Amino acid sequence: MSVRARFFASLRERLGRAEEEVAFESGDTAGRIWAKVTGEAALPSHILIAVNQQYATEDSVVADGDEVAFLPPITGGLNDD
Repeated sequence: MSVRARFFASLRERLGRAEEEVAFESGDTAGRIWAKVTGEAALPSHILIAVNQQYATEDSVVADGDEVAFLPPITGGLNDD
């Protein structure tokens, strides 16, 4: 079984890739997927997670074929210049 992990913005640069197919075991969570792709690094608290384009938590259980996206915080807004 596998999921597609995707990395955006600074995470893509930090990890050196935009996506990766990740083998997982039944019951694995989005947080466990992060640990697998980063060599067991803890998930930073500011990273957002989406599973199949829906916001999720690191405790969200993944299923075969899911897309798990990791996103840094998004900043910005309207410029009133």
